[in-house]
Amino acid sequence: MHVLVIGATGFIGRHVVTCLLQKGHQVTAVARKPERLAEVPWSNAVRFIACNIHDPSIDSQSFGNPDALIHLPWPGLPYYKSLSNIEETLPADYFFLKKLVIAGLKHLLVAGTCFEYGLQSGCLHEEQTPNPVTPYGLAKDSLRRYLQAIQQLYPFCLQWPRLFFMYGDGQHYNSLLPQLDRAIDNGDPVFNMSGGEQLRDYMPVEEAASCLVKLVETPTFDGIVNVCSGTPISVRRLVEEHTASRNASIKLNLGYYPYLDYEPMAFWGDNRKLMRVTNN
Repeated sequence: MHVLVIGATGFIGRHVVTCLLQKGHQVTAVARKPERLAEVPWSNAVRFIACNIHDPSIDSQSFGNPDALIHLPWPGLPYYKSLSNIEETLPADYFFLKKLVIAGLKHLLVAGTCFEYGLQSGCLHEEQTPNPVTPYGLAKDSLRRYLQAIQQLYPFCLQWPRLFFMYGDGQHYNSLLPQLDRAIDNGDPVFNMSGGEQLRDYMPVEEAASCLVKLVETPTFDGIVNVCSGTPISVRRLVEEHTASRNASIKLNLGYYPYLDYEPMAFWGDNRKLMRVTNN
């Protein structure tokens, strides 16, 4: 299979490309910054295109004739409350993806997010009605609806994996565990964090990437699916386990940061549909 991966050098994308290549697929990798190729092990194993996909002058034919697209990037994260999510990224992504569909692409996997569920608590499943409370969640939910509207005119397979929380190599430096790693590496005596009682759903990024590849290898599946572990863990426990895995000792300054007002205290994903679709 020839797969076009947008955001190939990003946190998730670099692992998706690795997994695709390990399984024998042909990859065309797209990213904005060619210098980031130096950070990945597969730079000589793919066709690489450096471009900004939001440039309206891009010719869809420049990507060749892929069998499927995996679309991952979303500029501006982690600024979930920024109106640029709605005013800039949403329309730009829509017109780019629409251009590919009109050109004949029949299989799209586009990354969604657990933030589409909004402030709903507990175990979240795909049949629940989205109720986003951030511009980011609203933009993602709207993009899915726009693409579903295009399906009525140009039939294609649309896979919408709602990604929950991930950790691993390549993660944004301001994410929780990279901050903790820096504090440990710097020998800081204290790590400032929230109260840590919130329950979240975390998955190693390599596992999430493998799930995305299995989904794109299953073109008979069309629709929404949670990509998550299905197991809640408190943020405090996550931090404590990561600290122990580093054989480190650092005092946790719990409650230094307030809880976020756009996340419920306890939510995680129902992964049973994912397990069925990917035969895990």
